[in-house]
Amino acid sequence: MKIITLQKITLALIVSLVTNTLFSQNIKLKKFNSEELKTERLLKIYIPPSYQVDSTKNYPLTIVLDAEYLFDVYVGNAILFAKKDKAPEQIIVGINQNQYNERYQDCSYSKQNSLPTEEGEAFYRFIRGELFNYFEENYRLSPFKTIVGNTLTANFVNYFLIEDFPGFNAYININPYYALDMPLMLEQKVVTLNDENIYYYLSNGKYNSEKRQKTIKATNLLLGKIENPVFKYKYEYFKNTTKTASIGQAIPSALAFIFEMYSAISKEEFEKNIKHLSPPDAIAYLENKYVEIEYLFGSNLKIRERDIFAIESIILDKENGDYLKDFGEMINKLYSESPIGDYYIGRYYETGGKLKKALKYYKSGYMKLAEGDPNADGYYENIERVLQKRDGTYIEPTTEN
Repeated sequence: MKIITLQKITLALIVSLVTNTLFSQNIKLKKFNSEELKTERLLKIYIPPSYQVDSTKNYPLTIVLDAEYLFDVYVGNAILFAKKDKAPEQIIVGINQNQYNERYQDCSYSKQNSLPTEEGEAFYRFIRGELFNYFEENYRLSPFKTIVGNTLTANFVNYFLIEDFPGFNAYININPYYALDMPLMLEQKVVTLNDENIYYYLSNGKYNSEKRQKTIKATNLLLGKIENPVFKYKYEYFKNTTKTASIGQAIPSALAFIFEMYSAISKEEFEKNIKHLSPPDAIAYLENKYVEIEYLFGSNLKIRERDIFAIESIILDKENGDYLKDFGEMINKLYSESPIGDYYIGRYYETGGKLKKALKYYKSGYMKLAEGDPNADGYYENIERVLQKRDGTYIEPTTEN
């Protein structure tokens, strides 16, 4: 128990340290004059440091409700995940709702039909219309959008999902106080999803009242049984914690779930999705992974070396390495400045005994290495080996028994 507690404290300290270090430079407060709400609303806006550095990069947008409680926790974790290359950098907008208990009016709904009241509809239009328009016009956004809510505001985020065209790609529902008909409305909507992936995170815990737990568990039963490939769903039940502490547990767990595709290929991903693929299908999987990352998250990632090496065994071991050339051409197409693609094409031709072509690609890859690159000597060994084969002086290395 002491070890678990120490781990939680350490993680909280890391998040707090990262957050406090970067917040002052990258967070600004904005008074937003809303025509829909007929008043000003205070926004907290986090802009990643790289925004001013790379003018070609786009960023996912995250809207955080109950910003007084959720914003700092979300931003701290988002920074940590981005630093660890587990999630893209995000533009994060927090809406303050607790100075005058605005959340109760903002997120109010009718008990007769579980739909937003007139005040709730105005808050919905404020987000869906005014905030979306403002940030799309003034910031470089990628298509991917996330919304975060807790208890009452967690119920409200679902109105953006059950509409005809969902406003967000990802929904983080922390201990939601679901309206009476919301579970059924969610079920009816989720089965009809057929376009882009929707990520839905739902948390519950022993700390909730029996009535709240029962409703969330019933919702989990409805959503958990739905077999729709574009609906990505995760449910967590926290036992040994408090309602407040569960926020700090739910948010990083939700980030890991939502941005799993962005991360490098894990052992679980390889075993589940890649291990049994043929070489051309493995190449297509890797290519599509990074194309989708760029499209959704606006991140022009280089193919990670570990991802290339993750599928290397499939390319080498299956179908006699016939797809090494395709593998190399795929890498050259997406990342022409990398020497790795030329290496695989060179290896393909060397294996087939076409030494002149192999030499051409090995030399091409070598020329792409920067001066002083620590890999230069190892890469040049490919050129020396092919030259020796061409001249008939190459001796195959022997392995000791």
